Amino acid sequence: MDSPPQPPSDQPVVVEEAPREPILTLPWPLTAYVVLLALIHLRVLLPPELDNWTIDAFGFIPKRYDSSLVNLQFAGGAGAKVWTFVTYSLLHANLTHLGFNVLWLLPFGSALARRFGGLRFFLFLAVTAVAGALAHLVTHEHAVVPMIGASASVSGAMAAAIRFAFVRGSFLSFSRSDADTAAKVPAQPLLHALRDRRIVGFLGVWFVLNFIFGAGGIGVDGDSAGVAWQAHIGGFFAGLLLFALFDPVPRVRNGDAADASSQDISSGI
Repeated sequence: MDSPPQPPSDQPVVVEEAPREPILTLPWPLTAYVVLLALIHLRVLLPPELDNWTIDAFGFIPKRYDSSLVNLQFAGGAGAKVWTFVTYSLLHANLTHLGFNVLWLLPFGSALARRFGGLRFFLFLAVTAVAGALAHLVTHEHAVVPMIGASASVSGAMAAAIRFAFVRGSFLSFSRSDADTAAKVPAQPLLHALRDRRIVGFLGVWFVLNFIFGAGGIGVDGDSAGVAWQAHIGGFFAGLLLFALFDPVPRVRNGDAADASSQDISSGI
């Protein structure tokens, strides 16, 4: 049998390269947010007095809004009454605090960033941070301990993500699609989502973990730290209720949402 013809030795051979996998699989808005948190945390390298000033000027202090105060001054002046509703969420007490919030954010924030895009994602994190600060202010009206931590925003992202996470084809369903497709499935209407046993079970576990471990936001007072769990609740409910205002994906009708949910359950049995 004749051997197949060989190409001339002076003729170049074209070799197709395998497609390159991206180094970062996280969506860029989430990557940018995590990098921002890490860069801001480098403030711990500052001299202690300057680090303390940063926490006082950019952390959320409920006592700052006490109208009965006349002579007591806080770092940051009048402007801090505005920006600290958001800036407190960019500060963390230590690497453990930062790492814990980032780990909670990665799965839910990744899906939400892919769904919302950069501008909506950043604005959503800011709004849920404000909601967390308001909840903390209402329940700690005269507190002088600064509250810091991204957990209100993390809780809000988690609440928003579960609006579509369990729908067939999304990232917590039995029949998951690729990451981009899973993030764009139509969300369930809120009332229908709250009747989903998987979502109710998830909410129950989340609330129990918050009350037992107080995962997230921390108040700083010297060497002591307290858990600002009310801020988590505020951010969570803001994310759950305000999700529809940010969501660019058209919602499905109640019947279609029920079909998607039930088909997903049956396919996983």
